[in-house]
Amino acid sequence: MKPRFSRQPPIDAYGDGGFRLEGQRFDGSIIVTPRGLHPWPVASIDGVTAASLAVLAGEAGTFDFLLVGSGDVFARLPEQAQRHLESRGLFPDTMATPAACRTYNMMLAENRRVAAALIAVP
Repeated sequence: MKPRFSRQPPIDAYGDGGFRLEGQRFDGSIIVTPRGLHPWPVASIDGVTAASLAVLAGEAGTFDFLLVGSGDVFARLPEQAQRHLESRGLFPDTMATPAACRTYNMMLAENRRVAAALIAVP
C-alpha cells in the first residue's frame, strides 16, 4: 500500500536504517517528491544506477531542486548516474543524508519545489 500524506511531508527523523515522515516509519532508502514517497532499493551510493533513479526522471518538472543523501558521509554519485540525471535536465546537490534531510526540510518550509533521494543511515 502506498503511503498517503496530506501534503509533501517533512522528514521528522532519520537513522536506524530508515526515516519517519508524518509519524509513519519507512525502512530503507527513499525518494520523496511533490507527488509522493517511493521506496528506493539502494543501500549505498555505489548502488545508484540510472534504473534506480527512474522515478525522478519520470517526475522531472514537478520539482526545481534535487537533493541526494549519500549515506552517513558525503560521496559523489557514480558518474553514469550523474550523467543520466543531467541528460534529463536534473542537476542534483549531493551531500551526506543528515545534511540532505535538513536541507530538504528547510527548502520545503520555504515552499520550494524539492525532491530528495535519501540513502538510509544506521
